[in-house]
Amino acid sequence: MSEPRKYDPYADLLKREDVDPAKVAPATPAATLTLLRDGASGVEVLMLRKNSEIRFGGMWVFPGGRVDPEDYPPDGDPTTAARNAAARESREEAGIEVDPEEFIWFSHWTPPPITPKRFSTWFFAAQAEGHHHVTIDGGEIHDHLWINPEVARARHQAGEIDLVPPTWVTLHYLSGHVSVAALLAHLRAQPPQIYVTHLSKTPDGDRVTLWEGDAGYDAWDASIPGPRHRLVMAKTGFVFDDSGRPRRHR
Repeated sequence: MSEPRKYDPYADLLKREDVDPAKVAPATPAATLTLLRDGASGVEVLMLRKNSEIRFGGMWVFPGGRVDPEDYPPDGDPTTAARNAAARESREEAGIEVDPEEFIWFSHWTPPPITPKRFSTWFFAAQAEGHHHVTIDGGEIHDHLWINPEVARARHQAGEIDLVPPTWVTLHYLSGHVSVAALLAHLRAQPPQIYVTHLSKTPDGDRVTLWEGDAGYDAWDASIPGPRHRLVMAKTGFVFDDSGRPRRHR
């Protein structure tokens, strides 16, 4: 595997105080799909490597992209549109057909309003039925692999692959299940987790993503003591603490 390009999705941010909330454009709807299969190493998820010359270049991601107008049903339901978009992107980026009605919606991610280009993204999960042959175009997508989520995070820790925070956190929650059936049952039993990201820094200058439940969330201040729901993007590797994450139930 080629050496990844180190990508910081929050490198060129405006300061929070320089942003007028009334002028922040709505985030563009998008959707992504974690395709799962049972493999020799346990549960495996399909990951794709983005062309290094485009947005999120060099990153390892799940199939996904923006919601297009034709993805919307007649009643305009946004979640149905997101399901259709995730299925379409899986077909276009990986050559795998999946039924959007089988998808489990398990999270939704919104970047901070200080990011220059934002995507409001539905995350779905589904089992890859039948054959698992992946076809990539060599344009937007340059590589692919089926990988155990824990192995993917270990490779990120070792500096072998690049991941953005939503992908890393998703891999964290996909880890530790004995089979795809058990994982999907777990995801189906809980409501979608909502992540509206705020940002801060540690005294050492490491970026910190904060989510609801973290003591520093409302103030955008990682130094405030109390409950934690955050990812510290330290130079030595990501450090995740969700001890303060709101526990929602169906």
